[in-house]
Amino acid sequence: MENTISFIPARPNWPENGEGEAIMTEHELVVLALNMRERAYAPYSGFRVGAALLCGDGTVYTGCNLESASYPCGLCAERVAAAKALSEGRRDFGVLAVAGSAKELCTPCGLCRQFLFEFTPQLRILCANDVGMWKAYDLHALLAEGFGGASLSMGTE
Repeated sequence: MENTISFIPARPNWPENGEGEAIMTEHELVVLALNMRERAYAPYSGFRVGAALLCGDGTVYTGCNLESASYPCGLCAERVAAAKALSEGRRDFGVLAVAGSAKELCTPCGLCRQFLFEFTPQLRILCANDVGMWKAYDLHALLAEGFGGASLSMGTE
């Protein structure tokens, strides 16, 4: 079910202002992701993606896709936002909004799903289309049986 509502009640991993109200609504986070598409560098595919990552204290890190003529060197919006947060010492990812430039919902690619799983396997992801219709997913639903740090220790026994 897709959403266009402007307020979702605070969630356990959603930063609050001390009065039980969310610092930022899911709708506002999706709007940030939609706006970040304008900064995308996508001369080859023309497919613009924006992302907004909300951390535990209410700080938001944004990202956009950055293509390269050497295709494997490009970066997805989700990983750009996460890398900005990680480079500032943040690991407390709460909610990620991703917005694409097509009528279909934009979900993170497999590489992004795996990268995000490394830091927050329970991450909530808001996937939006070009006009702001969106649907919420848990990362576990998008990446069943993800490979994380705990997986590395399984083979050493």
